[in-house]
Amino acid sequence: MSNAVATYPDLKAKTVAITGGASGIGAAIVLAFAEQGSRVVFFDKDMNAGPVLADSLGNDVHFVKLDLTDADALSCRFAEAAAEFGAFDVLVNNAARDDRHDIGSVTPEYWRERLAVNLDHQFFATQAVIPGMIDKGGGSIVNMSSIAWRIGLENAPAYVASKAAIEGLTHALARDLGPSGIRVNCLLPGFVRTQRQLDKWLTPELHEQILRNQCLKQLIEPPQIAAMVIMLASSASQVVTNQTLVVDAGWS
Repeated sequence: MSNAVATYPDLKAKTVAITGGASGIGAAIVLAFAEQGSRVVFFDKDMNAGPVLADSLGNDVHFVKLDLTDADALSCRFAEAAAEFGAFDVLVNNAARDDRHDIGSVTPEYWRERLAVNLDHQFFATQAVIPGMIDKGGGSIVNMSSIAWRIGLENAPAYVASKAAIEGLTHALARDLGPSGIRVNCLLPGFVRTQRQLDKWLTPELHEQILRNQCLKQLIEPPQIAAMVIMLASSASQVVTNQTLVVDAGWS
């Protein structure tokens, strides 16, 4: 099993949708659900990493190529996947991209594109799975936000705004979907040691800052985030909804 991921028997054979599952935290979430015996469908536009990951995890893990910023294509691909693999019991809205941008350089077009990448698809993916979850009598949706908006990440105003909005969206969806037995929760990771973070952002100075700000003096690993997602998806949290779970080693 993945590091620190418990076994939840109720997740066996459940159908799980994960956005942005080809790499980083998303890939760790895909792996964690696969190890639970879930039927996993992950949506990503990465045609290099996506098929490789799916092939490595067996017949119950499926990669679907999708540009999540295309809302019409998203609706179609989710409907096709549900028809082929069954209505979804779990949705993990994970996809995001933390590109940095100077305030003065942001155009209206760039602003809208950043919100499409980091926020819009969470709503439309949720919209796509609701009918199937209602037919099944319930489900679990986990929206991935970030502590970036709580600590005020520099040089990323569109990303930070998106991540703040996700927490608000979670509360609205939880209230609307609760009567149908659908739970909606939000998870806020801190700095997670993915390959992207190592390649683009993790300098010795940032490493020192992270450890100084965190209560726990260690970098967070992707499987540790996946462990919390799995818990929120399972019946271990069957009366937990409309909540925000912060997993940041005590930074915020």
